[in-house]
Amino acid sequence: MENNFEHTSATTREFTLEFLEQITDKFSEEHIIGRGGYGVVYKGVLENGEEIALKKLHHMPGLDDTQFRNEFNNLMRAQHPNIIRLVRYCYNLGHQRIKYDGEYIFALVEERVLCFEYLHAGSLDKHISDESCGLDWQARFKIIKGVCEGLNYLHNGSRDPIYHLDLKPANILLDQNMVPKIGDFGLSRLFPSVQTYITIKIIGTPGYMPPEYIERYEITSKYDVFSLGVVIVRIVAGDEGYSKCAHMSS
Repeated sequence: MENNFEHTSATTREFTLEFLEQITDKFSEEHIIGRGGYGVVYKGVLENGEEIALKKLHHMPGLDDTQFRNEFNNLMRAQHPNIIRLVRYCYNLGHQRIKYDGEYIFALVEERVLCFEYLHAGSLDKHISDESCGLDWQARFKIIKGVCEGLNYLHNGSRDPIYHLDLKPANILLDQNMVPKIGDFGLSRLFPSVQTYITIKIIGTPGYMPPEYIERYEITSKYDVFSLGVVIVRIVAGDEGYSKCAHMSS
């Protein structure tokens, strides 16, 4: 892992697993603020009073360091007001005592945790509703503009573009001023050019994947742009309006 982290910021350091267990009551249920396909998110408070969100990756068959490494490296590269800020991380290798067939054995256990700034307003999907009871237009426009600027930075802010590949309201977080920040980079990819890439397995979320990917597994920068369009429709139309889109004629 050392080589993969050689370009990290000097201000982003490693937490010990013991410290993270201390500020989350050993990752207790009471500290859980979210769940995802690859991990559980907990809330913790540092010594200086700063609140953080801790994403602890699941132990899953076939899940190696790729998920952790992708999100870590991409977050370290993406420094932008509309990209969630990585505070620190934890990568811990240890042994756990397990009783098997009446005897104790020691298994190698990997604990991988990414620690982010805590955003008080939560994820965008919790704020999307019909216009009569949802966000006012000024707030919606502010969110749309911020997400567009964050995505533009990912695609064009450096020599090698970052494709998010899972942009959706659940992965857009809001701070107390309703400023949006794109998060959850677990599926993201770095691309050295604007060429088309072909994947061998489905990635992303149904409803946010473009037709060329569903039909031919093709990935280009247009993948995220399609997802962005769906997000904008949901922000503007609300859940009820969005659900009617599928029944409209071409």
